[in-house]
Amino acid sequence: MSVMSSAPRPESVGNGVFAVDADYVRPGLAAVHLIQDGDEAAIVDTGVNGSVEPVLAAIDALGIPKSAVKLIILTHIHLDHAGGAGALMAALPQARLVVHPRGFRHMVDPSRLEAGSRAVYGDAAFDQLYGRILPIPADRIIQTHEGHRLTLGGRTLRFLHTPGHAKHHHCIVDPVGGGIFTGDTFGIAYRSLRVDGRPYVFPTTTPVHFDPDAAEHSIRRLVETARQEGIDAAWLTHYSRVDNLSTLADQLIAHVHALRQLALDGPDDLEEAVLQHLLTGARAHGHTADDATLRDIMGFDATLNAQGLRHWRSTLS
Repeated sequence: MSVMSSAPRPESVGNGVFAVDADYVRPGLAAVHLIQDGDEAAIVDTGVNGSVEPVLAAIDALGIPKSAVKLIILTHIHLDHAGGAGALMAALPQARLVVHPRGFRHMVDPSRLEAGSRAVYGDAAFDQLYGRILPIPADRIIQTHEGHRLTLGGRTLRFLHTPGHAKHHHCIVDPVGGGIFTGDTFGIAYRSLRVDGRPYVFPTTTPVHFDPDAAEHSIRRLVETARQEGIDAAWLTHYSRVDNLSTLADQLIAHVHALRQLALDGPDDLEEAVLQHLLTGARAHGHTADDATLRDIMGFDATLNAQGLRHWRSTLS
């Protein structure tokens, strides 16, 4: 894999909410979101160490002083979301890190997190993609509880614990912004897979905590929360804003059911079976790109999904 390099382009995706490309692997793979409200700002997910420079440049481009960044929020601690947290916290000394309590110890001492990720990616890919994961002082970290609320400027951010993708996952409800920051709970919807503006959404079932029942429950909970709040948007890390959550949730849950069944069926090549499922879905969605292009877009996700499905299946025995 090669890591791209380009100037950040903060994109308005909500009321006071901006998306910045995380500069990770390829354009449009991962977004870091910025929230600006009055004279305070927050960052949701950090990307990797290589994301820190473009995120800081985006803050400058929006005219946000570094001292105004009060919160750095991680939806969960997988490294494409949290790998740059230590470096970004060092660059923004007024900020406090916000993390699910299950992720707290891994941010204070990331050695086990790094070891687990090396086991998934391999040493060479890990070093290229992530580099050294910096620890964060415990006294700079806020651990959330279910329903936790934090103020930022004139808005209140509410935290929902949403297991399924990971046990250390929470989502952030931002009614003023007009949506919910869903990390990986509401799946992946790369813009390169859109057809006539319609997103193609599919789940990410990466190891080691994937639980299809919990994932479905969390997806439905996000839709119901959005309905109650009178909002209908989610900001995904992969990649940014989607709307019409109820419709997308039906598609996402159908994928969860299908991938669960694939794992139970136990094909000889689960990676290829998962990829074929995603390709079939993209074709049904109306995508006309050749298979090689679609494999380039979704192939790595299919590999990680298969690993997570295989691990989930092992927990049933």
